[in-house]
Amino acid sequence: MPEQRLRLGVLDQSPVPSGSTHADALRTTLELARITERLGYHRYWVAEHHGSESFAGSSPEILIGQIAAVTSRIRVGSAGVMLMHYSPLKVAENFKVLAALHPGRIDLGVGRAPGSDGLTAAALAYGSQIGIEYFPAKLGDLQAFLADRPPYTEAFARVVATPRVDIAPELWMLGSSEDGARLAAHFGLPFSYAHFIGPDAFERACGIYRDAFRPSATLAEPYLNVGLFALCTEDRREAERLARCRDVWRLRVERGEFGPIPSIEEAEAVELTAAEETRIAERRQHQILGTRDEVADQITALARRVGAAEVAVISITHAFAARVRCYELLAEAFLQSKSP
Repeated sequence: MPEQRLRLGVLDQSPVPSGSTHADALRTTLELARITERLGYHRYWVAEHHGSESFAGSSPEILIGQIAAVTSRIRVGSAGVMLMHYSPLKVAENFKVLAALHPGRIDLGVGRAPGSDGLTAAALAYGSQIGIEYFPAKLGDLQAFLADRPPYTEAFARVVATPRVDIAPELWMLGSSEDGARLAAHFGLPFSYAHFIGPDAFERACGIYRDAFRPSATLAEPYLNVGLFALCTEDRREAERLARCRDVWRLRVERGEFGPIPSIEEAEAVELTAAEETRIAERRQHQILGTRDEVADQITALARRVGAAEVAVISITHAFAARVRCYELLAEAFLQSKSP
């Protein structure tokens, strides 16, 4: 069992189980937010994916407002807005509106990934000639617009992001590589590392962030969050059966098949090649699954390796009840036990 409490959050990709619709997945996101707030979770972040049959969350700004409206305490934010597609001013104003309506509860996590295929990315940035090489400038402008300071781009010196708010959204840099870590450090931002995407660069990137961190007006010291995938049940064998659903789904994604999340029965009926079984076994080395105590110990060890103060947990199952049970068990381990 963990010897100290981590701040526990949810990272929800609004997954679409087979046999359900995108609308069902979005309604499930709202319900899971209500449940995890009651369980004591600190943050609830939603992802941005486009053109996907697997994930329904294409507009985190709208979804954040809906989640904040049906909850009262939990921080709500994005993990993240893909800033490469958008105007920093428009992103700042979207999140300032949210912050005005839900003061002290809004997080703005931004990422560098396209969150889509190349053609969809081009459609999102329709008409813009600004490439990924301008991302640092966009991030600097966004940080300034949120703080009501002169932007990084001098040509926009007289531009003001409205509405004015008493408590600005909390800006985070998200990443799964060394580049994201360096950006977070350079701008003095809290950093959330996506271990579920890039486990191999995990410790190296987090070390770069700590070593290169420069204090900012909003953050004096480096602050780390780890985004991770976890599955826990009362029985380890059941957790492994649940994990098989994601294993099969990921194999399909590698073939370009971005379909819904299969059920246990569907996943177990799939005949896999020896190479595919090997691929699953390789991935399992980085997965966190098992009983409540096994998973809690693994999460604690992972966070300690880099000095993370928080984790944001993705847990995807075909059945919503199994997903809820995973978050309940994690709450028992991290949020409801007595401090040592």
